[in-house]
Amino acid sequence: MNPKPALALILMAVTSTAAFAGEGMWTPDNLPKAQVQAKYGFTPDAKWAERVQKSALRLAGGCSGSFVSPNGLVLTNHHCVNSCVQQLSSAEKDYIKSGFLAKDEKDEIKCPEIELNRLDQIVDVTERIRKATAGKSGEDYSKAEKAIKSEIEKECVGKDSADTRCDVVDLYRGGVYDLYKYHRFQDVRLAFAPELEIAFFGGDPDNFNFPRYDLDMGLLRAYENGKPVKVKEYFPFSKNGAEDGEMTVIVGNPGGTDRQLTIAQLDFARDDELIPYLMLLAERRGLLEQFRSQGAENWRVAQSDLFGTENSFKALRGRLQALQDPAVFELKRKQEKELRDFVDADPARKQKYGAAWDEIAKAVALHRNIEDRYNYIEYGRGFYSRYFEYARTLVRGAAERGKPNAERLREFSDSRLPSVTQRLFSTAPVYPDYEKVKLGWSLAKLREALGTDDAFVRQVLGKESPEALAKRLVDGSRLNDPAVRKALWEGGADAIAKSDDPFIALARQVDGDGRAIRTRYENEIESVIDKNSELIAEARFAKYGTSVYPDATFTQRFSFGEVKGWDEKGEAVKPFTTIGGAFEHATGSYPFALPQSWLDAKGRLDLGQRYNFVTTNDIIGGNSGSPVINKNAEVVGLVFDGNIHSLGGDYWYDERLNRAVSVHSGAILEALRKVYGADALVKEIESARR
Repeated sequence: MNPKPALALILMAVTSTAAFAGEGMWTPDNLPKAQVQAKYGFTPDAKWAERVQKSALRLAGGCSGSFVSPNGLVLTNHHCVNSCVQQLSSAEKDYIKSGFLAKDEKDEIKCPEIELNRLDQIVDVTERIRKATAGKSGEDYSKAEKAIKSEIEKECVGKDSADTRCDVVDLYRGGVYDLYKYHRFQDVRLAFAPELEIAFFGGDPDNFNFPRYDLDMGLLRAYENGKPVKVKEYFPFSKNGAEDGEMTVIVGNPGGTDRQLTIAQLDFARDDELIPYLMLLAERRGLLEQFRSQGAENWRVAQSDLFGTENSFKALRGRLQALQDPAVFELKRKQEKELRDFVDADPARKQKYGAAWDEIAKAVALHRNIEDRYNYIEYGRGFYSRYFEYARTLVRGAAERGKPNAERLREFSDSRLPSVTQRLFSTAPVYPDYEKVKLGWSLAKLREALGTDDAFVRQVLGKESPEALAKRLVDGSRLNDPAVRKALWEGGADAIAKSDDPFIALARQVDGDGRAIRTRYENEIESVIDKNSELIAEARFAKYGTSVYPDATFTQRFSFGEVKGWDEKGEAVKPFTTIGGAFEHATGSYPFALPQSWLDAKGRLDLGQRYNFVTTNDIIGGNSGSPVINKNAEVVGLVFDGNIHSLGGDYWYDERLNRAVSVHSGAILEALRKVYGADALVKEIESARR
């Protein structure tokens, strides 16, 4: 279902000057106002943009959301709150299967690990960072860049780290550095989540496809000082929801795109990153499927991990297919050649920027030599376990917090510690038998990747099998108890040094190897790529100015498009499905089985109500949970997916085929009212007018 378009059509659809169509993930401070006005007759002025910016939210774990009432009610996807729902569930009370509804605010339950970020301010700090890194390279560049970023973030947070988060963001691959200041909400409570059967109706077979029939939505509420937060900016629901041909704006936090990578980097992504990782994910999926098949409780325990693995596999396979398409690669070569020809045409430009592409290619070649060690040791692919994650955080946290803020590993800087401790002290359950299976498998993959005679592998495994080591570690550890983790964190370096917990011992044992390969990566690869990407960005600015948008960076972006279907191999795909279509699509067997609540409510439902729909908005992973709004900043839908063609959107955008898939706002209200009897939530949403 992913035909390879001819090169001529691709070149017509996309140009290196980013001619405005639906393409573009634009920062709030650089919206394409003239182009939007010309195409849609609407100008997104500064007042409108600020209101939208502060109504939208980021879920720090990797999704988007938005305030939809002045009382802190937050709309996002079910798959974005799925981990919370699972963490709040038990064998006796499984909210994944039954769904969850808080009849009143007092019934809302705190999610152990969800943090919401509201973007309040953007400040350009490019010159300050350039000044700190000027004339430096390699290790000196890496240290200077990290130090100045940590310094800027600490100044921004001040003494309010509990409520403020500050991140220095690299835009245009280092062409611009902006400081993003967020209001942080860590008391986030679950208000509503439907059953998984309807939230992910169609399962993996329907994932990244259309037509769809999913109620992939959930409702959270942000609290401060034990009370629902009062917010000034929020999105009211539209009375009618999305209409055919209507202009739509998606505002969210796309996780990352690679549209400005060099050819050397794209070669590396295709051959050295995507293919090996897809093979690993395929094996992991088999492992989790086998575990899940062993009983109802195993099914519940592994559900969230399996969903994430299947979703990642399908998304990354789509990226690989895009990079394996000769026409797409030819387009990327054409774009790079156009910019390099521009640089070479002027002696001054050539002297300043001309070597940048070759320097990046050298760094990429070095990356190939250390990639397995970096991924399995430092990145943690060889230690697939929450126990080890906790242990490494405790061991490194004890070492890093004793250093000046500017000298720490970036994840332990002052501005990021609240997020670290939220996850570390989480009350989410940890399941020992499940952890043994995951860890034993990943240790076997570590041995396979690095070799049985590798010194690091021998150091970790000794004479034990991966499975035996995993069992010994898990059986002997107390890190599944949040009180134990908190005591170790507060005890600092002394407590860590004295701990006899086997996972703490393992994390201490491997920490030197992890730090060594990380240091090599940062000093010899990352710093070279960062420095030379800055130069390429400067050259791109010289040619195109700010008419181009930066690659996505899991920061807030605006995407402009319209409700519109597409042509699939000569067949017209209509932009809407209906609730009635869900009943026609159902087979009664998972994953096409409707929950009993929907079967019981069929006679009450408006079967002609628009359910899911597609738009031309340019999105990528991380946009999940983004509101779809109209020009009046009213919710007309909720993004939960893209179609199969959008998977190549990491590298390029094709308005003919790429589509965002959303839940219609009318369907959300219809289901809340007639299936779930969530009258209080419906009243709150419908009364939230401006």
